[in-house]
Amino acid sequence: MAEYEQHDHDHIEHDHMTIPKYIGIFLVLVVGTILTYFAATVDLDFIFPGANTLVALLIAFTKMTCVMLFFMHVYWSPRMIWLSAVASFFWLAIMFSYTMQDYLTRDPGVFSP
Repeated sequence: MAEYEQHDHDHIEHDHMTIPKYIGIFLVLVVGTILTYFAATVDLDFIFPGANTLVALLIAFTKMTCVMLFFMHVYWSPRMIWLSAVASFFWLAIMFSYTMQDYLTRDPGVFSP
């Protein structure tokens, strides 16, 4: 009987997210999608070339963070899960930096004006 009493606390349900919180995060994602659409319709090249892509990536990064933290419940997870989540962001940054290094050092080629 003592064995069962020790492990009872493992099966306790924790109510981290409620329906209003899920709806709030959903609305954040919908607003992010609408902002991405409007960012694509406005030419931001007067700031610097590729500003539209940067704005779209920032919005996508924000939406990805909301999904990961709340829908995937990383916000309430142990520190090891946090470490793997943060490590994945660093790996993504490394991949973007290598891709942009390759892209920015190429000749314009046949698509030059």
